[in-house]
Amino acid sequence: MGLKMVLGAHPDIEVIGEAANGAAAVSRAAELRPDVVLMDVRMPVVDGVTATTRIVEAGHGCRVLVMTTFDLDEHALGALRAGASGFLLKDTPPEDLISAIRSVAAGDAVVSPKVTKRLLDRLIAEDPARMRDPGVLDVLTAREREVLEQIAAGRSNAEIAEQLYLSEATVKTHVGRVLTKLGLRDRVQAVVLAYETGLVRPGG
Repeated sequence: MGLKMVLGAHPDIEVIGEAANGAAAVSRAAELRPDVVLMDVRMPVVDGVTATTRIVEAGHGCRVLVMTTFDLDEHALGALRAGASGFLLKDTPPEDLISAIRSVAAGDAVVSPKVTKRLLDRLIAEDPARMRDPGVLDVLTAREREVLEQIAAGRSNAEIAEQLYLSEATVKTHVGRVLTKLGLRDRVQAVVLAYETGLVRPGG
C-alpha cells in the first residue's frame, strides 16, 4: 500500500496490478503486460528469481526491477542472471525508486556496475563453481574484450574512451556489439559474464 501511494503520486506511473506471490506475479504479468514489474526477490510459492526468469522468458516485453533487503544478497545476483534490469534496496528513497522505474521503462539498467562488481567479488570468491566456460567470449574481437573489461570495472563510456584513447561514439558502438554478440540485455549482465568467465578476477 505504501508503494502504491508513492507511485500513484506521479502522473506518468500507473499501478495496474499486484501479486501476493511469485506464481501470481508471473500470471499477472502475462495478463496485464506491464512496462515494469517491481519484484521482491523473496516471494512465497515461487521465489522472485524464478518468477523473474519466467516473466523475462515469456517474451512479453516486461522489464523486471527487483528489490532486496541488502546489497550483497545472493538472490540479487540470481535475479540479474535471470534477466532483471536491476535491483534496488528496500530502503531506497522514494525519489530514487521513481527514477529507477522510469529508467527501466526507458530500457536502461539501474544497478551500478560498481555495486555489482562488489557483489561479484564476494560471491565468486566464495564459490568458484559459479565460473563459466571462457570460450563464450571467443566471438569478441580483441578490442571488444578490452571494452568488456572496462565495463566490468564499472567505467562509463566517457571513462572507457579516455582509458582506451577512443572517441565516446566509438566506445558506444563497441559496447553495443559486445552486448549483441554475447546476447546480453545490458551492461550489468556484461559485468556478471565478465566475472563468471574469468575475464575479470575478484579483487582485480
